[in-house]
Amino acid sequence: MSKDALTKWLPAVISAAVLSVFAVIGSTLVGLSYEGTSDRIAQNERDALLRQMASVLPEHQYDNDLLNDHTEIHAPKALGRYATTVYRARKNGQDVAAIFSPVTTPGYAGDIVLLVGIHSNGKVAGVRVITHKETPGLGDKIEVKRSPWITGFAGKSLDNPAPERWKVKRDGGHFDQFTGATITPRAIVAAVKRTLDYFQLNQEKIFARASTAPSKTSEND
Repeated sequence: MSKDALTKWLPAVISAAVLSVFAVIGSTLVGLSYEGTSDRIAQNERDALLRQMASVLPEHQYDNDLLNDHTEIHAPKALGRYATTVYRARKNGQDVAAIFSPVTTPGYAGDIVLLVGIHSNGKVAGVRVITHKETPGLGDKIEVKRSPWITGFAGKSLDNPAPERWKVKRDGGHFDQFTGATITPRAIVAAVKRTLDYFQLNQEKIFARASTAPSKTSEND
């Protein structure tokens, strides 16, 4: 290569080399940053999930690791989603409660994701709303920070009230509705009732140990 050609191309070569070095350094820093934060992010997600579950089932009521004691259920008709992870709470080896995350289909403005805890005796441990798109000032009263309405499910079962009373009062049922917003509470009452029905019919499979039963429960079982 001639001296003139070398002079012409040398700056470009140097620039490309410098950019390559910076790219390698940048990729390395990103990789190191991810390695340093991924575990923390995963732990934060686990802690957030445990806090959500504690809102429907206090931690003192069980002594097992909920995040490592769960089963996957395929029951879209009952739970509103194709696959639902159900966490099993146990104490001293005894079944205490199951925590579901059913989805209402639909609420007034879309799906509502719930957290429903059910004691092994069939009574509701608690219900909370995880996500929703309901109208502020009306449907958002399903949030515990907006209204105590959602706490009224605690202690309820398929016998209290009777199955035919698992409706809002406007439909001849037991549960209050909101002024100007009936669709939202109606959807949640129905979702909790379906979850209770599913639990009653599948309790043995839900609490089955991995060594004695399949890890998945299906609506067709």
